[in-house]
Amino acid sequence: MKLITAIIHPYRLDAVKDALEEISISGITVTEVRGHGRQKGHTEVYRGAEYEIDYLPKVKIEIVVPDDVLDTTIETICAAARTGKIGDGKIFVSPIEYALRIRTGEENEEALS
Repeated sequence: MKLITAIIHPYRLDAVKDALEEISISGITVTEVRGHGRQKGHTEVYRGAEYEIDYLPKVKIEIVVPDDVLDTTIETICAAARTGKIGDGKIFVSPIEYALRIRTGEENEEALS
């Protein structure tokens, strides 16, 4: 099992969610986050005053998937989140050693379905 963590533009969340549902990935966790990568934020002007926006709003999606659907899930997220512009985000993959569904006691991959 792997944990996929994707940091994407907030306005791409619905497209990513719909694309994941099409490949039968149903369990996701979404968190609103702020940060920056290479773009290092940007400058805005409000009422004649210039403000530097260091941390941009992003969305963090976390999904635990079996190893056999890892590549398909990553490709789906990339296709749905990509705009071709700076700040499209990142995807990180981490191993998961153990999973437990609290309600039923199901473990590991059985807990994911």
